[in-house]
Amino acid sequence: MKLGIVGLPNVGKSTLFNALTGNAAESANYPFCTIDPNVGVVTVPDERLDWLTELYQPKKHTPAVIEFVDIAGLVKGASHGAGLGNKFLENIRRTDAIVHVVRCFDDENIIHVVEDAAVSAPVDPVGDIETIDLELIMADLELTQRRAEKAKKAGKGGDKSARHEAELFEALAAHLDAGKPARSFDCSTDDRALLDASDLLSTKPVIYACNLDEDSFAAGGNAYYKAVEELAQKEGSQVLPVCAKFEAEMVGLEPEDRAMFMEELGMTEGGLARLIRCSYSLLGLISFLTCGPDECRAWTIRRGTRAPKAAGKIHSDIERGFIRAEIVAFDDLKRCGSMAAAKEKGLVRAEGKEYVMQDGDVTYFRFNV
Repeated sequence: MKLGIVGLPNVGKSTLFNALTGNAAESANYPFCTIDPNVGVVTVPDERLDWLTELYQPKKHTPAVIEFVDIAGLVKGASHGAGLGNKFLENIRRTDAIVHVVRCFDDENIIHVVEDAAVSAPVDPVGDIETIDLELIMADLELTQRRAEKAKKAGKGGDKSARHEAELFEALAAHLDAGKPARSFDCSTDDRALLDASDLLSTKPVIYACNLDEDSFAAGGNAYYKAVEELAQKEGSQVLPVCAKFEAEMVGLEPEDRAMFMEELGMTEGGLARLIRCSYSLLGLISFLTCGPDECRAWTIRRGTRAPKAAGKIHSDIERGFIRAEIVAFDDLKRCGSMAAAKEKGLVRAEGKEYVMQDGDVTYFRFNV
């Protein structure tokens, strides 16, 4: 999974990226300090996998991973090449979802850039969101109009699918032209699949990471945060309160010191763990687990995936020659203490091709090719 961290200049996105990944992406009080995307790969914490590793003592312990990309800041007019717009748009196209860092704090020492890098604009998180959304929408509008025109020409020869495609993209173009993102366009499941495969930017699911000052974070938010929360609720996006300064201060602390620091702030978990949970929820992802003396591993799949497709995550041959999946729920396995005990109690099930995988399934696939 690849998440693109975006935002207007100086909203704290590179500071947050550094804190989440432990990387040293440059962070400074001027726009465009992140000219090329910085990439950090982090492991997904999973206590279930840790328990299996303790049980099996395997040669390899392989957690799931998430790739974060800190994408260069943009300004108004990016869709027409302003600032680093072309780089921004191309880099965001390659991500699965957007983590949109929004400034929700006042600080006269940090300029707030929207259009002119020399002018500090008033803090307005909803306006900032609209600025970036509009750039994505404008880029999509151009692509959509070209796609509609191409399909229209193809449909003149009597191709019904091309005619339908032309109608779909013409309707989407009107939707975009009204300033609405493609993710809010109402269409059938099949049409949605076509749009999702069309390299559109505004179809990307979004998590709004509201960067709060220390006092507002401790208080559970402020007026800026509440405004973003209302917007996210209307469009079905996720919203996550963060304090990039706190997260940065925790980098490099020993686990005991980190735990004490978080306790003083009333935090039960850090920003990375909360962001990962948000990401999995937003994208409809779950994990199944495989275990043995060679390797204990977590595999990420979409919710609703059937057993053979899940097997294909491991190897295409296992999917092709799928016979059955031998599965025990992690909680049942942990209560029993071992796979042998789980089998004795009849908790290890044989599931066929129609079985829909569940989060935490501990799985062994039988196959023959």
